[in-house]
Amino acid sequence: MSSSSSSSSPHEVILTSSPDGPIIAYDASSGTVVTRFAASRSPRRGLALVGKTSIVASHICPITASGSIHLYNWWSSTAFHKLPVPEPVAPLTATPDGSYLFAGGLSGTVYALSVASGDILNSLPAHTKPVSCLKISEDGSLLISGSDDGSIVVTAIFQLVGSPNECTNHLILHKFDAHSGSVTAITSGTGICNSQVISCSMDSTCKFWSLLRRTHLRTVVFPCSILGITLNPSESDFYAAGSDGSIYKGPIRIGKGRFPSNELVEWVQNQHNGAIVAVAMVNDGRNLVSASEDGNVWVWESGSGQVVLDLGNEMGMGISDLVVASGIRSGNEIGFGMGTGNDGLFGNEGISCLDVKETMEMEDVMVVAEKDRSRAIDMLESAIAMYERLLELILKEVKGASGGGSCNREVTNENENSNM
Repeated sequence: MSSSSSSSSPHEVILTSSPDGPIIAYDASSGTVVTRFAASRSPRRGLALVGKTSIVASHICPITASGSIHLYNWWSSTAFHKLPVPEPVAPLTATPDGSYLFAGGLSGTVYALSVASGDILNSLPAHTKPVSCLKISEDGSLLISGSDDGSIVVTAIFQLVGSPNECTNHLILHKFDAHSGSVTAITSGTGICNSQVISCSMDSTCKFWSLLRRTHLRTVVFPCSILGITLNPSESDFYAAGSDGSIYKGPIRIGKGRFPSNELVEWVQNQHNGAIVAVAMVNDGRNLVSASEDGNVWVWESGSGQVVLDLGNEMGMGISDLVVASGIRSGNEIGFGMGTGNDGLFGNEGISCLDVKETMEMEDVMVVAEKDRSRAIDMLESAIAMYERLLELILKEVKGASGGGSCNREVTNENENSNM
């Protein structure tokens, strides 16, 4: 895989989270570590992107076991906001514009939150067991949730965020009794698969579903549980993450019937030492990236199945999720909504992120600047109050002087009359 790119080509960043460590960002082309974000104890599927400006991670407090959601921006290593939730949540996803965030709870409830206010807009009791995965359809209209109870629920997002705290049973468009085991991941397409959803499960199957016809189309059987799935950009092939550490590749077909076992290819050249928790496409589909419970992140050539880049075990511990952020461009065109015209987090030479020390120094400078600003405001308010008091004294003096002059004139008139 070539690590070079033109000055106008978009950069991609691979983000990984951990139940016990920091969120780490890698340059998808070179594999170098871009930055680290302060740790969130994030469970499986607990990492997501919020529009082009923020990263969000679910967090389980190690002391109280209470749940919260941490929001990060691209120019600070620490969470700038922590959203409270009624219970521990794991899977997260957000609308493409970053306005709404969805979280899946241990009770089987799906929570809809406003990113701007942090308020919970609605709570949907969609499942009887913990919500295990969430997916927003490519057109941004549907929220699809999977659960440990094996079911898949489809909900219209505009109703979920627009009907706060009302009866929620009518919000469910359809519910599939999909798998005999936990639903581990859900994906959907934009082209020929626009009306299809693919789910994978601990029951060692991937299943294809038609949203239009609300029917099951076909089943793919694997030799192990499947924890993640992704499609290539042309939507001609899918890639499945095996609990045995292998990647499985297969063609996408529209027809019904059982998937021919001889068309399922296992990449046997390399194998992770632990279960693969997530897979994603990078570099316009030329490469596949995988993250494993053993803490390793590998970049594969999507055609041959050869590992071309080993990002190493930067975590030093297991990985709970992986997502790819795209749209960053080198030069003065700053990605992820920064748009300042300055080098910022991603400089003129591509991605040259500030390390944690530099970021903390910047934060210290910002704190000092904020204190100076507050001090200046206090001084201005004191000056205004002083001028108000001074003006009041001047007015009193003028009024007093005016009254004294009138009295003097009266005394003078009396003296003149007596002389006469």
